[in-house]
Amino acid sequence: MRTFTSAEEITAAIGEPLGSSAWLTIDQARINAFADATGDHQWIHVDSDRAAHGPFERTIAHGYLTLSLVVLLGHEVFAFDTGRPMINYGINKVRFPSPVRVNSRIRAVVSIVDVASVSAGTQVSMSFVIEIEGEAKPACVAETVILML
Repeated sequence: MRTFTSAEEITAAIGEPLGSSAWLTIDQARINAFADATGDHQWIHVDSDRAAHGPFERTIAHGYLTLSLVVLLGHEVFAFDTGRPMINYGINKVRFPSPVRVNSRIRAVVSIVDVASVSAGTQVSMSFVIEIEGEAKPACVAETVILML
C-alpha cells in the first residue's frame, strides 16, 4: 500500500498507477445484503433460479454494489495520511461495461487523475478500474473525487 502524507506527494503521483487491490469474491450473501440495504430486489440480482434462465445464466451484482466497493478496495492500494479530514465529494464519471456474475472475483486498479486547490481545501480525482478476473472488459470504470478539508 502506498501512503501519501501531503498534497504535494499526491500531486507528484498524478498519472502513475498506484497498484491493484487483492481479488475479492462477490458472493450471493454480499449481493443479498446490498439488495436489503438499498431495497433493490430485482430478480436478476437475488433470484438464483430465475437468473439461471436469464441473460447472464446466474445472478449478477448490482452496478452500485460494485461502485461502492471502491472504498474497500481502495484502502488496500493507498492511504492519505495528511492529518486533514477528508470527505467523498462525488463522482465525475462512472460506467459499468460488464456485469459481475455471482462468485466472480474483482479487484481495483487505482491511479490519481488530478489534484486541484479549491476554496474548501484540496480536491483529488481518482481513477478506479474494477477488473473481473478472467474477463476482458472491466466491471466498472469510475472517477471519484475526494475533498481534503
